[in-house]
Amino acid sequence: MSFDLVVLSLGADDDPDSARRMFERCLAAGTHDAGEPDRRIVAFYEQLQSSYPDRGPAVEALDCPWTSTPLSVGIDHVIMHLRFGSRSTQAVETVLRLAAHHGLVAYDPQGDDVYLA
Repeated sequence: MSFDLVVLSLGADDDPDSARRMFERCLAAGTHDAGEPDRRIVAFYEQLQSSYPDRGPAVEALDCPWTSTPLSVGIDHVIMHLRFGSRSTQAVETVLRLAAHHGLVAYDPQGDDVYLA
């Protein structure tokens, strides 16, 4: 069993509907948009990797929070599939903290919850 969490590079003027539309676009495209990656997404992903890598031997460890690796990373988003459990609870807290730190939006598609930075 797993759940998804998405980090999006939206601006301060965007609203929760913008997050939902952007996530749906990311899913529908099947591929990532080409272009220059948002520097906030790059910084977020690099910091997330220091705690919860999605490549290498750490992924094979039983305490890895990801159910699918590598993470889905585009120029304007990171989509994460997490397993339920205490390790994932810690990972979600880290994701929300890093997203806020970098001025990004976190979106929980299961609950349709949007966490604006």
